[in-house]
Amino acid sequence: MTRVRVRQHVNPFHKKYQTPAQPPDWEQVYAQVNQPLHLDIGCARGEFLLEMAMLQPNWNFLGLEIREPLVERAGAMVDELDLSNIHFVFGNVNNSIEPILASLPQGKLQRVTIQFPDPWFKKRQAKRRLVQPELVNNLATYLSSEGIILLQSDLETVAQEMCTRFEANPAFQRKGKDWLAKNPMPVPTQREILTLSRGEPVYRALFVRSQLSEC
Repeated sequence: MTRVRVRQHVNPFHKKYQTPAQPPDWEQVYAQVNQPLHLDIGCARGEFLLEMAMLQPNWNFLGLEIREPLVERAGAMVDELDLSNIHFVFGNVNNSIEPILASLPQGKLQRVTIQFPDPWFKKRQAKRRLVQPELVNNLATYLSSEGIILLQSDLETVAQEMCTRFEANPAFQRKGKDWLAKNPMPVPTQREILTLSRGEPVYRALFVRSQLSEC
């Protein structure tokens, strides 16, 4: 098989990524469409989500990734493993997250993970970072009550910025004030394993979608 070089960082504002992803027919994607759904935003090669799907067959899993070759590889692994509770979508979160979330069975999105997103260190590139207010607002709209969001990064500044964005939305409540010492998920990502093997910290936070009080 010919190896295709995949860029580590992709500019989401490039014209190549301005067409929103088309949501699939979920009843064709999942064998049991009414199972609770776990969304991994920026799923990369999908190893984390594939392991989760095998470990938790009573959940459905959805990975969203902007690098198309990685999505193709992950989809091939789904076929190879004969899994019917996981799907990967190639798309830019900036313009694809709302139509995808709107098309999902109502109330099924119960878990979201955003793990080790590209940091985009330069100030002029800050708008390229994955967690923007629009993303938080969309998750507030479509995540079920008491649904959870796990944020992880190996850079404290990035983790803190993500937390600040979610803390600014009244729909979310952070669990505790300190960084989580342990990953609440049963499967670590490859980046998490590498970071910890170097003796470096991982900054984690968990948010819960609460019911907004009626005015």
